[in-house]
Amino acid sequence: MKIVVTGGAGFIGTRIVRGLLKKGHEVEIIGRSSAPRQPEVRFHKIDLSNNSIPAELCKGVDAFFHVAAKAGIWGTAESYESANVAATRQVVQACLANEVRFLVHTSTPSVVFNGQPFKGAGEELPYGSNWLCHYARTKAIAEKDVLAANSGGKLKTIALRPHLVWGPGDPHLLPKVVSKARAGKLAIVGDGSNLVDLTHVENAAHAHLVALEALAVKEHPGGKAYFISQGEPTRLWSWLNDLLHRLNEPRVIRKISFRKAYWMGFALECAWKVLRRKTDPPMTRFVATQLAKDHWFDGSAAEKDLGYKPVVSMEDGLQETIAWLKSDASGAAQD
Repeated sequence: MKIVVTGGAGFIGTRIVRGLLKKGHEVEIIGRSSAPRQPEVRFHKIDLSNNSIPAELCKGVDAFFHVAAKAGIWGTAESYESANVAATRQVVQACLANEVRFLVHTSTPSVVFNGQPFKGAGEELPYGSNWLCHYARTKAIAEKDVLAANSGGKLKTIALRPHLVWGPGDPHLLPKVVSKARAGKLAIVGDGSNLVDLTHVENAAHAHLVALEALAVKEHPGGKAYFISQGEPTRLWSWLNDLLHRLNEPRVIRKISFRKAYWMGFALECAWKVLRRKTDPPMTRFVATQLAKDHWFDGSAAEKDLGYKPVVSMEDGLQETIAWLKSDASGAAQD
């Protein structure tokens, strides 16, 4: 098949492209700036938040993977709406206008965020409320648009919700945690017992590949979203402290109550808005909630409908990631 991957030079996208090439597919990438390292793919520099996808690029395309998005916890509503909502609508429109048959969208469990803990819930969860960050809100809108575009024989769509993606090449999550721990700026929020889902980047990419196979080969009807994870909820702070210990970094001992962290986040958000700072605040209400409360989900639907099972275990993924964090490769991610 001929396949286009938006964000194909990114953390998850690179693995998806690699997997598609191994399966013999013809792959093209859309990105705003970062050209891929794979010589086998064509790169198209397009800012999807402001530009439509040329019909010529879509000629003969069988499937789209829409991976590109603006992540993070801070930024203007407009920046998230253009990157996550407008860009997704450009992809959906291009698929419908050019008879693309399949669309796999990278979503997030944050689309169901409501400030409450989640303990093994599944896809029956409603979309969230009281978002506390533009990322979650705009990703929910984007996912709804993708699933609404599912039209049976014309375009079949699936949205995947990998949670807290990590692994070698991680540009955000673990390098920032290690950097803050090293500087003594990390504290356990809450009592430290919360369970969360994590997803190794290779598993996230694998989920995308089996989702396409389900649509193209197994006659999946489309129009559904799926939680994706390691399949084994992890006690967040114990896992992070184990990682820090293996890196010969000090464990996190200092604690702060959820209530204190939440209202500290609120005060910092207000200050950052008044001062018009573009950097992330040290704490936000959304982050406090994520760090203190349970958020793990039932992934059985992805296994049943898509045939998804993790291909990298927690321990194997951790060993590989620790080796990367110890190498010079992680330095760039911390800058």
